[in-house]
Amino acid sequence: MTVPADWPTTAEAARAEQERLRPLVVPEGPEPPRRPGTLIAGVDVAYDDERDVVAAAAVLLDYATLDVVEQATAVGRVAFPYLPGLLAFRELPAVLDALARLIRTPHLVVCDGYGLAHPRRLGLASHLGVHTGLPTLGIAKNPFTFTHQPPADHRGAWSPLLDGPTPVGRALRTRAGVKPVFLSVGHRIGLDEATAVTLALTPSYRLPETTRRADALCRQALAATAPAP
Repeated sequence: MTVPADWPTTAEAARAEQERLRPLVVPEGPEPPRRPGTLIAGVDVAYDDERDVVAAAAVLLDYATLDVVEQATAVGRVAFPYLPGLLAFRELPAVLDALARLIRTPHLVVCDGYGLAHPRRLGLASHLGVHTGLPTLGIAKNPFTFTHQPPADHRGAWSPLLDGPTPVGRALRTRAGVKPVFLSVGHRIGLDEATAVTLALTPSYRLPETTRRADALCRQALAATAPAP
């Protein structure tokens, strides 16, 4: 895994980089066409804190069928300490490496995390999008520090995810009567379009197929690096 030479090493430098990149986020754009050949990538990471190792996975799905068409992993040393609000600096080097190992380029990347739903409006999905130029969105398992009213119980119901009075995403019900997911725009996609993508990626489970497949793969990659007992 390669860490960029100019990668921030302090919290102050990381926050300054977020402030620099934030104006470059494009919070609008189309949903990719839902047809064979459209490729949606899911990325995720897993950690072994005792060994200071991170494994990232990138899994490409055909948007029409949700079948896996390609996948890649990257394993290396953790590039940045754990600090709330700065997780992108910890995860991005491995994620970028995994994405670079794919032969094909995704039309959209889905992150297990946040985009504009971030204190400085630059979560992992937005940072990744600006860095690569790819459309991105974030789908998280919990609302982080933000508030929301519970959406109605039916699939597709949503309520605003709020930072104070400011909407930063949506709490979206992907299965009837099941806890919602929390989505936010990353880069080059609108919120309505991100909602449509999220529902298309969750035909059977609460979490999107992109996240489910990438999560399983990065855990496998991490386990494969563990020393023999």
